[in-house]
Amino acid sequence: MAVGSMTAFLTVSVLLLLVPGADWAYAISAGLRDRSVIPAVGGLMLGYAALTVVVVAGVAAIVAGTPSLLTALTVLGAGYLLWLGVATLRRPAVPGTAPEAPAGLPPSRVLLQGAGTSGLNPKGLLLYLSLLPQFVDRHGTWPVAVQTGTLGVLHVAACGVVYLGVGTLARRVLRARPSVARTVSRLSGVAMVGIGAFLLVERVAVV
Repeated sequence: MAVGSMTAFLTVSVLLLLVPGADWAYAISAGLRDRSVIPAVGGLMLGYAALTVVVVAGVAAIVAGTPSLLTALTVLGAGYLLWLGVATLRRPAVPGTAPEAPAGLPPSRVLLQGAGTSGLNPKGLLLYLSLLPQFVDRHGTWPVAVQTGTLGVLHVAACGVVYLGVGTLARRVLRARPSVARTVSRLSGVAMVGIGAFLLVERVAVV
């Protein structure tokens, strides 16, 4: 597989990751709420790793060719974002709480929520279903599955770097500003609700 193809895909991957969306909202919320952003970022990476496995196994091609299944996944992802956004609005994260206060959610739950957020993220589905195959050389010396897996791993690694930076920066910048942190947390919740609602309306309009 040509290094140029991997570099081009990584560039596109990073540019997409730098666009604020549901993953950003979740990383920021976790950065403000939890002792460490690693479980949240690990969850986001796990979701994209699962999508990589799905693409390598060829399931993604079936999903892309079945509009009803793609619609169902989009609706499921939108509903999940709505639920997560409402939960964030009900309990906005504020760093710097008293030591005796609960330290956010259990890491295992944070990990699973992160995996659900990225694994059902329409932007991620777009990347894996539409963009990634364009960088695969079907006449190259590497098997298609190996090329696909390599590109998927590159995206997972980029996801870890970008979202670790987003969550850590949010935590460090807003740690001493509880009122601002609460506002940012609520905005993250609003963003998740807004994205989820938009996806539902758009999908209903298509159907």
